[in-house]
Amino acid sequence: MPLKPTRILDLVANLLIAAVAAWAATRMAYANFPAISVFAGASLFPVAVIEAVLAFMIRAKVNNDEIGDGRNRLHPITAARAVALAKASVHVGSIAAGVWLGFLCWVFPQRGTLRAAAADSPGAIVGLLAGLALAAAALWLEYCCRAPDDPPDDAATT
Repeated sequence: MPLKPTRILDLVANLLIAAVAAWAATRMAYANFPAISVFAGASLFPVAVIEAVLAFMIRAKVNNDEIGDGRNRLHPITAARAVALAKASVHVGSIAAGVWLGFLCWVFPQRGTLRAAAADSPGAIVGLLAGLALAAAALWLEYCCRAPDDPPDDAATT
């Protein structure tokens, strides 16, 4: 069975399910949560940057037809591993974004009445953006790992 590109609908479902679960958990247990720093929210940004850089490197190798076994070439197994990384990361990013979104949906309206909610909001916003950045970088990496189209076999038909 061929590997299919990640469907956006699956990522939206991940995000929404995680958001609802996080909203419910936050609503029930916010008083027991530790303070959320901006650094906690930003933890996925380095992974997103690494995946974006990897995507550009792989894209250059694919465009220059530098795929295969040999020095300075992209081994097909390396490309397959990058696809596996992208497939996992896109789901992690969408779920993380959903968790931060659900947290924000409860915390953001409480900013005027709870000082802790006001202090937690920036970290949650950064976390939401980091999750979305990871999902976007992983989708880009997945796209860059696609095999180039086979040339038409015109010579065989003449």
